[in-house]
Amino acid sequence: MKNTVFRGTASAIITPMTARGIDYDTLGRFLEFQIQNGINAIVVMGTTGENATIEPEDQEKVIRYTVEKVAKRVPVIAGTGTNNTAHVLQCSKSACAAGVDALLVVTPYYNKATQNGLIAHFTAVADAAMVPVILYNVPGRTGCNLLPKTVAKLAEHPNIVGIKEASGSMAQVVELMALCGDKIDVYSGEDALTVPMMSMGAAGAISVVSDIVPKEAVAMTDACLRGDYQTAAAMQCRLLPLINACFSEVNPIPVKAAVAAMGFGEEYLRLPLTPMEDSTRAALYNEMRKIGVSV
Repeated sequence: MKNTVFRGTASAIITPMTARGIDYDTLGRFLEFQIQNGINAIVVMGTTGENATIEPEDQEKVIRYTVEKVAKRVPVIAGTGTNNTAHVLQCSKSACAAGVDALLVVTPYYNKATQNGLIAHFTAVADAAMVPVILYNVPGRTGCNLLPKTVAKLAEHPNIVGIKEASGSMAQVVELMALCGDKIDVYSGEDALTVPMMSMGAAGAISVVSDIVPKEAVAMTDACLRGDYQTAAAMQCRLLPLINACFSEVNPIPVKAAVAAMGFGEEYLRLPLTPMEDSTRAALYNEMRKIGVSV
């Protein structure tokens, strides 16, 4: 097994914003909240961070600020994936220069790629990166499924160390673990499947619900890592209604509403994302209260 970037729970953090730009004061407070509640790693500029609508220069600033604020207390992983390989190389070079510990690179979307194209794409990124690369498979968003046999080929690259698997298919997870679970770290990209995936040998989760309940999310993956799956399963079931509420609308609409209600900045989203609907908002807040989060 290659060097592990992290084990346990990494939070895919929101990017606090206002109509005037990035809200760095709130970002700093939110990072401290995550670290003080035991999170194992931070993922910045991922899907939850609205990277698709943040200009490259602001992405670089947010990544650099996060690295400086975290100050090596936990690993910082930067999302640098796009559907343009040359642009991914540019973003990855910038993130590496900012001092990140790893890169999270999503499969190309819209133009998509064949499996051979995916191998060429990720190999080019891994060859150029100065830090480890974690693949990101989320076909529901990208329309492009990174198949387990392809991951097994990519796992031969010394700089590709993990995959965030968010296909939602446990059959695919089982095949992935069978083919390359001893070669790279597999992380759950589906909060509702974290315990099932870790029972198959996954190293942890890259989570959205941990933005709201980092302590509880870490406790769940900690239980898995020590082999206490009965406790972990009970935690998974307890968190499931909140997880479902977090994905009742397109991510990160609900989680941004949640953290704003917790006192972390404005519920500001950039178009085409819009504020949460009243009915789903009420259900989200209700689940937050049930689990002990003040709203």
